[in-house]
Amino acid sequence: MPLPKQEQIYTYADYLTWDEKERWEILDGVPFMQAAPSRIHQEISMELSTQFHTYLKGKLCRVFAAPFCVRLDVVENEADTKNIVEPDITIVCDGSKLDEKGCKGSPDMIVEITSPSTGKIDRIVKFNLYEHAGVREYWVVEPDQKLVSVFLLQSDNRFGRPGMFTDKDKITVAIFPDLVVDLKDIFSAS
Repeated sequence: MPLPKQEQIYTYADYLTWDEKERWEILDGVPFMQAAPSRIHQEISMELSTQFHTYLKGKLCRVFAAPFCVRLDVVENEADTKNIVEPDITIVCDGSKLDEKGCKGSPDMIVEITSPSTGKIDRIVKFNLYEHAGVREYWVVEPDQKLVSVFLLQSDNRFGRPGMFTDKDKITVAIFPDLVVDLKDIFSAS
């Protein structure tokens, strides 16, 4: 497949034709190729995913680690969807949003682990997309700083001021108040 042209608007229909060996996201119709994550990124993702998976065992909500396709904007003709993301960690509590291709609609929680090439996109572009889509809880994990920013969707459908946590803190997951994540465990490899 030839590389997508940045000046063209792309949709889920285009995404489905691209080489499955390559990881792409489409943000507001603009394609972004995903680089392979670093070892530290993968260790953080694995530890967080394991904690969520262990907690959710036997519950309705499900956790998925990347690559996992999320079609954020639900439009009448799914092929016209212009926001397709592959968050590092996705939690979905409404089973009707899950299909064999991934998630159709807004997940309940998303975690993005930044890298030098994705930090700006995770903090600005995806922040706005996830807020608009109604993601209830959004975490931005910064391995280099050993920092986690937690954004919660407020009653006005906007993310409130972030909670900021370091490797010395524990986070109570807002959508699962009896789940506490110790960031010392998350950042122990980095």
